[in-house]
This record gives sequence, structure tokens and C-alpha cells, in this order.
Amino acid sequence: MDYFKRFKVKDILNDNIEEYEDVLVMGWVKTFRSSKNIAFIELNDGSSLENLQIVVLSPEEFPLDDIANGASLRVEGYLDKVEGREQSIEMKAEKIEVLGEAPEDYKLQKKRHSFEFLREIAHLRPRTNTFSVMNRFRSKMAYAIHKFYNERDFYYIHTPIITTGDAEGAGEMFRVSTLDLEDPPMNDQGEVDFSQDFFGQETGLTVSGQLQGELLATAIGDIYTFGPTFRAENSNTSRHASEFWMIEPEMAFCELDDMLVLMEDFIKYLFRYALEEAEEEMNFFNKWIDEGRKEIIQEIVEADFGQITYTEAIEILEAADEDFEFPVEWGVDLQSEHERYLTEKHFNKPIFVTDYPAEIKAFYMRLNEDGKTVKAVDCLVPQVGEIIGGSQREERYEVLKEKMENEGMDLEKYSWYLDIRKYGTVPHSGFGLGFERLLMYLSGMSNIRDVIPFPRTPKSAEY
Repeated sequence: MDYFKRFKVKDILNDNIEEYEDVLVMGWVKTFRSSKNIAFIELNDGSSLENLQIVVLSPEEFPLDDIANGASLRVEGYLDKVEGREQSIEMKAEKIEVLGEAPEDYKLQKKRHSFEFLREIAHLRPRTNTFSVMNRFRSKMAYAIHKFYNERDFYYIHTPIITTGDAEGAGEMFRVSTLDLEDPPMNDQGEVDFSQDFFGQETGLTVSGQLQGELLATAIGDIYTFGPTFRAENSNTSRHASEFWMIEPEMAFCELDDMLVLMEDFIKYLFRYALEEAEEEMNFFNKWIDEGRKEIIQEIVEADFGQITYTEAIEILEAADEDFEFPVEWGVDLQSEHERYLTEKHFNKPIFVTDYPAEIKAFYMRLNEDGKTVKAVDCLVPQVGEIIGGSQREERYEVLKEKMENEGMDLEKYSWYLDIRKYGTVPHSGFGLGFERLLMYLSGMSNIRDVIPFPRTPKSAEY
């Protein structure tokens, strides 16, 4: 029996192979055209943006009647180098087997489809150029994140998806329960008795792995989490999703200024990786999604990030000759328009803003000596504003306990979190980066629904 070795399309097109005879490829038909004497099939197997041209020299000898856009094929043949064409190599077919036909109602025809339409057929949109590129890009950037932390001796930690604590305190957790929704057990107070639930208490999907990450950091040093998080926030903006992925490093014996160095290194590493190791994808985004995107990313790689305090930021904004939609005064949270003014007009580069008012930041952030601000930081970049948020954590037991009491938090429920401030407490810091927000910025995609394969948003959880 003849032996045919299967090759990926990307390796053939990049001429990364040595065998030109007895070649096997498998993939899906992108386009197909045929005449009496010759036929051409553009085949793609998902490994590359570009298609491999299959040339059929004797059409009458092959099952071409069953071939249409979207059909899957097994093709045996040999490779042939050609001169004067965009692709320098093509495949001459010797045998074609149709593995799966595609009927006439196949929704992806050879034309441009709107992103809105493609969201309605998320099971098919990965076969389009844009979304095949995005999914390969997503994979490469996920690898880059692991590579960055592995090179710096961080440990990858899996924090729980089901949890009892709301790390952000916003009350936007999805509930996890096995109770009968039509007839739940009730306690003496007329409330749902979660003691009879599967876990014996009220639980939900995690909004952040940070709190558990702190436990691990204060035991084994530098750690990071990279996993799904969930927010039951009824928001339909282009930047919000109910399920998304977060990268959350936590570092023991690390104060805020030390963390700023890591944050800048992290951003520049990922941006440089995108330009150098995902060149095909970045070229596509630069051409079809946002012209000039590569230039913007390169400028950030080369920039020297600035640093100001929140108070200094407010002073700059108050002195600005701008008609902001949201008024500026000390104590308000900075809006995207404020952050963009700072990065695009005043500094013209990324900046760190530190020392925010305690009232607008989370309970776990370390209180400064002034008693009014905390050791928080946001990394702001042009065009978007905040891309990373973090802080030095409050490591002092009594201070943290008082802050939690003032927030009305259940200290018994969070006793484990307080415990690490009792037994060998140390300064420690951490930050969070939304993976989808990163992908949006690098690619220029304007909607978070288009950088995740199966978006979860209010009233939408298909597939």
C-alpha cells in the first residue's frame, strides 16, 4: 500500500518540508472552480491564513460533483513549485476523497459577512479568515503569558471556579446551587436555607482568583493564575462579557514600586511577542481590522512608561482645556475619557496612576500613611485607558480587619483570608489583566464578543 505522509498547509506554504512526492493534506474547501480540462480547489486546514491551491488536471476522474464550499477533503498528490505567482507552491491531486459534504445552505459563502451576522453563527465563524486568525492569535498569546511567568520562576496556580467569596464586593456573582428552584427549603427567617444545598452554604462562580492567589503567594512566593472568571453584570457594552479570562499574578515580599517594574515588563513582553511571534496575525489585523495597529503596539514597546499619583492626575485634568462629559474632582473615579486625555494628549505614552482614594478602591488594598489613599495602581494606555489594575495588598491584620468591618463584610466567612495576616504576614502585591481586553487592544477589534470563541453576555449563552 502506498504511504502518504500528512502535512499541514502552513508547512507546505512556508516550504518547511523536504518531501514533495506522496503528500497527503486534509482540510476544508474555501473556494472551488472547475472547467472541462482543469479544476482548482483552495484548501485550508486551519493552520494558516493562506490556502493551499489544489490543481486537478483531469477533472472527469475525480468526484468533483460532491465538492462545494465548506466540504472537507482528503487529498493525495505531489507538490509542484511554480514561478511568478503569489504562492510559489501548489499541489497536483492524484486522489481526492470527500470526507464531508457541504449542502447549498452552507452559510459561509465567498463574500464579506458582518461581525454581527457571524456572532449569530458562532459555531461556523471560526472558519472565516478573521476568526481563524483570532483563534490562532488567542492561542499564541496564551502561550506567551505562560512563557513570561515561567521564565521568571512564577508558579501557575489553579484557583477555584466555585467559591463562597466575592473578591470584588460588587455582589455580581452567578449562584451555584442544586436546590429545587420551584420549592427551595426555607429557614425560620423565611430565607432560602442554603445549609441544605450541595456545599452546605451559598456559593457562586468566581469573579477573581486573587484572594486564593494571595494564600499561595504567601506560602510559595511568586504565583499567577490564568483562568475563567464570571460577572453577573447586566451590561451590553462592547467591552463587557459575563465570562472572561483573567491573568492574576501575586508576589510575596513585593511592594508597589517593585510591581510596577513587572507590570511594564509584562506589557512590553506580550506586545513584542505579538509583533515577532504572531506576525501573520498582526499583519492581518493591521490590514483588515485597524490600519496602523502595529505601529501603536511598537510605540508602546519602545515607550518609557510614565508615573503619576491620582492627585497629580486630577490636577492635570482640572487644568486641561477640555469639555469632559464626566466632571473632574478629587474623589471621583477616572473615566475612560480622562484616562485617554492623560495618555494621548498630556503624556503621549502609557502611564501608571497610583495612590487612589480609599473610598473608590477595594478593601484589600494597602492604606497609605495619609489615611485617605491606598497603594493602588492602574496602567493606562492610549486609545483605551486602563488595561491593568492592581495594588499592594493590606498585610496588617488590624488595619485589614477594620476595613472589612467598615465594609460590613462577614469576618467569619473571610477568616481564612485574615489568617495569613496573623501568621508570618509579609508585604505582597498583585494585579489583574483581562485576557480579552488584551486581545482587543493588540488586534484592534472593537467588540469583546469577537475575541472569544463563544461569548457569554446578558440573554446570550448559546453553544
